[in-house]
Amino acid sequence: MEGDFIKINKWLRPLSFLYGIGVGIRNQLFELNILKSRSFTTPVISVGNITVGGTGKTPHVEYLIRLLSKEVKVAVLSRGYKRKTHGYILADESTTMRDIGDEPYQMKRKFPDIEVAVDAKRCRGIEHIIHDEKTKDTDVILLDDAYQHRYVKPGINILLVDYHRLIMYDELLPSGRLREPVESKNRADIVIVTKCPASLNPIDYRVLTKAMNLFAYQSLYFTSLRYGTPYPLFGSKAPATDLRYTDVLLLTGIASPEQMITDLQPLVRSLTPMTFPDHHAFRTRDVEKINTAFAAMPQGEKAIITTEKDAERLRGVDGLSEEVRENIFVLPVEVAFMLDGEEQFNDKIISYVRKNSRNSILVKRKDDNKSKNGDNSRNRTRTISFRD
Repeated sequence: MEGDFIKINKWLRPLSFLYGIGVGIRNQLFELNILKSRSFTTPVISVGNITVGGTGKTPHVEYLIRLLSKEVKVAVLSRGYKRKTHGYILADESTTMRDIGDEPYQMKRKFPDIEVAVDAKRCRGIEHIIHDEKTKDTDVILLDDAYQHRYVKPGINILLVDYHRLIMYDELLPSGRLREPVESKNRADIVIVTKCPASLNPIDYRVLTKAMNLFAYQSLYFTSLRYGTPYPLFGSKAPATDLRYTDVLLLTGIASPEQMITDLQPLVRSLTPMTFPDHHAFRTRDVEKINTAFAAMPQGEKAIITTEKDAERLRGVDGLSEEVRENIFVLPVEVAFMLDGEEQFNDKIISYVRKNSRNSILVKRKDDNKSKNGDNSRNRTRTISFRD
């Protein structure tokens, strides 16, 4: 049920009170325009959250990439969490994961035709993208994990809320996992409740909508996770199209694997989770643990399933047994909009970019479409289930 993964450490509430004072002062300085937020002529869309831990930012940014990249030039700007470099870096074919961080590296590998850059100072990063020769014709910039970075005023601010960690039931750090008070949701133009179970019924949506208590200017959407066909990380094995008779070791280093565990259990014979912290760097002792756990599984059909983000960190790890390397598969994850919200969401995003694009590419395409009998159809995200 919603909010079922929230744990409140009540004895830490005095520290949360002090933390809240600091956050409140900072936000008030922005509201009073003492600290300045900058707008940019290039369309900027921010995707982020106000909680510690995963709310599905990367799959939602990738959704926007798929939606926009066929029509306009897209750039993604991230801070590059846990990278070993500093300053502004624009990824190219020689860039490593250590240079830009695991999530930007994943996006660059999956979408080589878009620009991916990292900079802890987002205003500086945007200035580089807008003015540097290689990226100056960018039509839209997607800010990854920038809801708290108020020095940038995006054209569209998207707030993600994990269904299992609903912000209205949570508390500020360190007693809870909120980075900001619940009222900070009021800055969002779009709120998306993520990782929803597919079994939600109409009354659940009504309860959630009322609980979110949004303003009239804010749009609310619901998304669930949709899984593609697992493909081999190493070797030449065929994709795992049917895991019903397979014992699976689920290997994750992400913030919130609970919904993935719940979703995959009915699709396999047995599921054994092996979880590590978010952005975990796999070391020798971890590799030994993985090898031992897989070897101890019953003989027969068995496999290791891992996430795309973890796969990027596992590619360069030494010491994985030959049996593990032959049987480790990567599970692609995309988001699926519920309540038929996809078309409305897409229209809102494309309309914003169309109206604000410096190069007016989408304006021209809109006029072309009108001349073709008003055909407004768009390509939708396609995924493959385990059992076709």
